[in-house]
Amino acid sequence: MKRDIFEPEHLAFRDTVRQFLARHVLPHHASWEQAGMVERWVWKAAAEQGLLGLQAEEAYGGGGVDDFRFNVILDEEIARSGATGLTFGLQNDIVGPYLYSLATREQKQRWLPGVCRGETILAIAMSEPEAGSDLQGIKTTALRDGDHYVLNGTKTFISSGMLADLVVVVARTDRQAGARGLSLLVVERDMDGFERGRNLDKVGLKAMDTAELFFRDVRVPVTNLLGAEGGGFGHLMANLPQERLNIAVSAVAAAEASYEMTLQYGKSRTAFGQPIGRFQHSKFTLAEMATEVQIARVFVDRCVELHMRGELTAVEAAMAKWWTTELHKKVVDACVQLHGGYGYMLEYPIAKAYLDTRVETIFGGTTEIMKEIVGRSLGL
Repeated sequence: MKRDIFEPEHLAFRDTVRQFLARHVLPHHASWEQAGMVERWVWKAAAEQGLLGLQAEEAYGGGGVDDFRFNVILDEEIARSGATGLTFGLQNDIVGPYLYSLATREQKQRWLPGVCRGETILAIAMSEPEAGSDLQGIKTTALRDGDHYVLNGTKTFISSGMLADLVVVVARTDRQAGARGLSLLVVERDMDGFERGRNLDKVGLKAMDTAELFFRDVRVPVTNLLGAEGGGFGHLMANLPQERLNIAVSAVAAAEASYEMTLQYGKSRTAFGQPIGRFQHSKFTLAEMATEVQIARVFVDRCVELHMRGELTAVEAAMAKWWTTELHKKVVDACVQLHGGYGYMLEYPIAKAYLDTRVETIFGGTTEIMKEIVGRSLGL
């Protein structure tokens, strides 16, 4: 089914992204997986191609284009290529918008030029050892002391946590105020008391550094408060729909890529004197994939249109996130099965996809939490 959400300038941008990935990313990704993180130079190379800070104001070196379709194309091409170590989506779609919408002019002048040049890598620290999807369970505190907040706590599962130069930390500035006691603080790399633990050893996403972060009496200037004190929960809720749309976009693109490589494998691999794709079970399985991925694609494209108009609701974003990630997991599992023994060999891209895919139904809010969000909207 032909997609109709893109204009010619978006198609030209897609070519730029593909060329960038082919030249700067794919030849190095295997070594990054062994190292456990990407090299910093690739961020600067991406910035030179205009792939970072897409929505940041031109005055700070950004693209100045309020068009999420460019983000969609970048997310799709990264997902399709299997370059799961790149966290450009995290930078552009998830953390960047907090700076674009909440930062003061002085904060933007300090932070955004480095972000747009690929010199400053961003992360957001929400999850804690005892608080994942339950943001109201956050225990990290930031207590006011004159012109500073004194930050104490531990964060875990932080994507780009090892490389990050700026970390948006969700902390409790009022212990008695529940959700209204949460605030967002920007912690900078060289602040005393800010320490990184180990680069976590994950099942998949091996090239994406994922860290534990420790804050021990970190004195964060009040000038690093992002948005309103006590407004952190509201700021998070406002940005989460775009984060979940980012995940859905990537999930569908990656599912399409897995389906397409398996379709080609089904045409070329023979058994009992014929291509395995001609056996009825294989054919039906591939037909199911083709149909379900197409349905997901149409729904996600519709969500992109709504988001472009500022009309995408938290419920619709939750629907997109849980459905597409569960579908992606299902598709990749079926693709491994159709590859047979070769599907279990890491030299085949489908095996790597199998490992990388599993976390999608967990991060950004688990499937169960997404269903809870949808369920609450039903008036039961």
